[in-house]
Amino acid sequence: MKTVAVIGGGPAGLAAAEVMAQAGLAVTVYDAKPSLGRKFLMAGKSGLNLTKATPRDALIEGYAEAGDWLAPMVRAFDNDAIIAWAQGLDQEMFVGTTGRVFPTRMKASPLLRAWLARLDGLGVARRTRWRWQGWGGDGALTFDTPDGPQSVSTDACVLALGGASWARLGSDGAWADAVQGAGVELAPFAPANAALAMAWSEHMWRHRGQPIKGVAWRSGPHRSRGEGVVSQRGLEGGGIYSVSRGVREGAPLFVDLLPDLSVDDVAARLARPRGKTSFSNHLRKVLKLDPLKIALAQEWGRPWPDDHVATARRLKKLKIAHAGLRPLDEAISTAGGVAARALTDQLMLRARAGVFCAGEMLDWEAPTGGYLLTACLATGRWAGQGVVDYVSA
Repeated sequence: MKTVAVIGGGPAGLAAAEVMAQAGLAVTVYDAKPSLGRKFLMAGKSGLNLTKATPRDALIEGYAEAGDWLAPMVRAFDNDAIIAWAQGLDQEMFVGTTGRVFPTRMKASPLLRAWLARLDGLGVARRTRWRWQGWGGDGALTFDTPDGPQSVSTDACVLALGGASWARLGSDGAWADAVQGAGVELAPFAPANAALAMAWSEHMWRHRGQPIKGVAWRSGPHRSRGEGVVSQRGLEGGGIYSVSRGVREGAPLFVDLLPDLSVDDVAARLARPRGKTSFSNHLRKVLKLDPLKIALAQEWGRPWPDDHVATARRLKKLKIAHAGLRPLDEAISTAGGVAARALTDQLMLRARAGVFCAGEMLDWEAPTGGYLLTACLATGRWAGQGVVDYVSA
């Protein structure tokens, strides 16, 4: 029986392991942490968004310039296939109002338990607290383990080591040196789906933790109508994550506080008699802005112009003063990793035969909303099938 290794026990690695074990290979999953799927479990704390219920071509478009590369993989295990797979693990699924797909129980732990039980039934072995170090002189995989250094020789392996965010959960990017040292081209890591660092003024403190609703964000070509959240360290939330790539690439960030009104509509309302009313109260009365939006307007809009049209334009295109993206390790995901041209069509490293890569360690990024896990599962299964074909040749 052919023996294969999977290094990394996240969704991409487990997806590869499942395909290979079903094909009759002897599979062992190695992970540096004490248990598998730790970042997967963290993702499930806020409701495990497995995929997006959208036409397949639209799903692929979500991966931007990586879409052409990922297309065959996503088509082979698309959103419908993911839903059917989860249901096969006795997980009831539902589609939210924005097309996001979740388990009814809104947690990752029941799905992960069922998945690991399936893998156990297929004979997949696990080694935890085994940290991969690279390759030995004889080509064997080398590990640091609780019992000291270990070497493992296999017929093939899948690297599914994640990106470079959330190091405490195992996704630390430490694998890059070993892979690059083997002659593999890597794109630099960068934060994706990231929060903004902010130096809030004192008058914003009472708004911390509050959601910013009913606005539109824009940075470069990226647009979002999602919510933001005022946090102690910055500006967070799905609306911000969706446009964070524009910020990362140097574009200014704007918010439209009144996206359903035109500049002329806003100016006409501002022109109504104000009397002795303060500017903040005038915004509340004529534009129906809530206290948080008024606070944001004052935070980023002052000093205000005297002209109603100019003020309306500012409220519709309020430039956000920020200190850049929060640190890489805090990002939901990362851009960068193993470049597409370093891999064959089956995700095998051109520089090292028999070594396949999957998941977030590949150089792609996607918005939140189910795209991240979709591509991790799809590339994991694709790499797993690549191993099956390779060892069977």
